[in-house]
Amino acid sequence: MKSRLFLWSATSALAGFLFGFDTVVISGAEQKIQALWGLTSGMHGVAMAAALYGTVLGSLIGGWPTDRFGRRATLLSIGILYFVSAIWSAMAGGVWELILARFIGGLGVGVSTVAAPLYIAEISPAAYRGRLAGMFQFNIVFGILVAFLSNWLLGGIGDDAWRWMLGVEAIPALIYTAGCFLIPESPRWLIGRKGDRAAGVRVLGLMHPESSPADLSAKADEILAASTEKTSGSRFWTKRLRVPITLAFLVAFFNQLSGINAVLYFAPRIFELSGLGAQAALIQSVGIGITNLVFTFVGLWLIDRLGRRTLLTVGSFGYIASLGLTAWAFFTGNFVIVPVCIFAFIAAHAVGQGAVIWVFISEIFPNRQRAEGQALGSFTHWFFAAALTTFFPRMVEQFAPGFVFLFFCAMMVLQLVWVRFVMPETKGVPLEQMQRRLGLE
Repeated sequence: MKSRLFLWSATSALAGFLFGFDTVVISGAEQKIQALWGLTSGMHGVAMAAALYGTVLGSLIGGWPTDRFGRRATLLSIGILYFVSAIWSAMAGGVWELILARFIGGLGVGVSTVAAPLYIAEISPAAYRGRLAGMFQFNIVFGILVAFLSNWLLGGIGDDAWRWMLGVEAIPALIYTAGCFLIPESPRWLIGRKGDRAAGVRVLGLMHPESSPADLSAKADEILAASTEKTSGSRFWTKRLRVPITLAFLVAFFNQLSGINAVLYFAPRIFELSGLGAQAALIQSVGIGITNLVFTFVGLWLIDRLGRRTLLTVGSFGYIASLGLTAWAFFTGNFVIVPVCIFAFIAAHAVGQGAVIWVFISEIFPNRQRAEGQALGSFTHWFFAAALTTFFPRMVEQFAPGFVFLFFCAMMVLQLVWVRFVMPETKGVPLEQMQRRLGLE
């Protein structure tokens, strides 16, 4: 593999690092923000979910700038959105300023889930595409870990610590944005969308310096033919696609009804509910990030060996045990097991849903509807993530924590039933054969 391809992929995958960092950095600041501005639980939930509202919109519209202005320009704009969001969040003078600043960062998250993996796929040789594209997922969980660690390190510097927690994201955002000036545009966009064959061939030459001019020209012809091939105008929302649409919706729905975003966003609060002090709670949150990173490696290593259904089955049992024991701990006052249960919950998610969701959604739709299917799954995921984050503070205020975790546990029992009796296995199945299995032909 060419070192320049690795460097280009690593640079664009940094959008995933900012994605993970931005998503959970608010966890270290949320209680201070609520106290500072005297927020009700309802308003507090809106403020905490502001980035997720932006993510919902960004995931819906991300395909448009990626196709209209190019992959490189879109990746560059993501860095600018993150930078503006970080600085503005740190300087916010009121809750509505913070909400708007976080919303802008959320737009960057949503668009990044479209543009970054797509760019990596389009510049990667087939033999290395999985490993290079996997860098995006790795960077997400690495960003989560660094956010927890950063919050812990900054947590004791004074009353304005929360501003530093949110503002420090400007540093990696600036590094990422500068890096985007050094990567080329995707040759597939240049040739197939912009119609600039000469520029596309030049990038192909950088990607394949060992190829002759004739080989590069033939590759450009292949890209152009694939890009201009006429496709059916069949609609997405049809009875024919009801099975993959239902599968995509449910896998994304269960992903969030596990409570994963509530745990990531409110980890310090959950640990404090179990009797830990504020600083100890932040340290435990760093442990969540480490656990997530380690077991993400495990999940990505196993997904093509054991299969999607097997990983979701294992993950479901892990969810049920960890959430059930957490609920029991809150009901009985045995708080000493809560940190271990939360770590087990994170491990179950990383091995199961965390590794499977985006792979599975991309495999169950026909070629012509795959982009729309991916958008549906992404929108469903972020919609329920935003809703859950919005209402979680009110849930723990209105109900005992044990009931909240028992609800998440019940949802995972339903997921287990769905996985074992409805979900198809897609491991090793060619996409066209998968279409036949689902009755799409």
